[in-house]
Amino acid sequence: MNSEPIISVRDLRKVYRVGEVDVHALRGVDLDVGQGEFLSVVGPSGSGKSTLFHILGGLTPPTSGSVRVAGHDLLNLSDSQRTELRRTTVGFVFQRYNLLPTLTARDNIEIARYIAHSNGRPRDPKFEDILKLLGIVGRLHHKPSALSGGEQQRVAIARAIVNHPAILLADEPTGNLDTENSRAVLGLLPRLNDETGQTILMITHNPEAAAFGHRTVTMRDGRVH
Repeated sequence: MNSEPIISVRDLRKVYRVGEVDVHALRGVDLDVGQGEFLSVVGPSGSGKSTLFHILGGLTPPTSGSVRVAGHDLLNLSDSQRTELRRTTVGFVFQRYNLLPTLTARDNIEIARYIAHSNGRPRDPKFEDILKLLGIVGRLHHKPSALSGGEQQRVAIARAIVNHPAILLADEPTGNLDTENSRAVLGLLPRLNDETGQTILMITHNPEAAAFGHRTVTMRDGRVH
C-alpha cells in the first residue's frame, strides 16, 4: 500500500438541525485509510458510521473539520464538484442493489459509464476478468428479476467499479442477502482488493463481515474508538 493516505479525516464534525435541536452525528472523527487498504467500519445504529459514509462519498457536506479524499478537499467542494467526485472518484455499493428493473445486468453496468461520460470510449479489457471474478459473465443478458439477490449485488459491485474509482464505499453490502450469498459477496471483496488494488471502505454492523477487511475500526456516539 502507498504510504500516503487516500482518505484523511481530522476532527470531522457533522451537525444536523432537527426542529429546534442540534443533532451531533459526528463529534470529531480522526481517520486515515491507506491506498489499497480494505477497511471495515463497524458500529451500532446511530454510531455515525452512515454519516461518515455519506460525507466521504460526497453525498452530504461536513459541518467542520478536514476531509481529503483522493486529493479532494471535501469541506470546500461545491455541489457540482461533489457530483463530479461521485462520478469519477468514488464507487458505491448499497444494501439495496438499486438496479434498474427494465435493463439487463450488462446495461445496468453500462449506465454507470454513461453517467461518467466514458461510454464512448472502449471499456478496459481487464474488466472482463473482473466480471469473471464476480461470476456474472453468463448472467449479463438477464434483467434483475431473473437474478438471485447475490447475483444482483455482484452486478451492483461491477457497476460501482466499472469506471475504476479510486475508492469503493460499501454500505451494509450483505444486509439483504442470506448467509450463503453473504459469504460469497464478502469473499469477493478481498479478492477484488488483492487482484485490482481497489481501496475499499465497508460500513457494517456485523463483526463477522468486518473481519473480511484488513483492519477494523469501531464507531460509537459519533466518534472512532
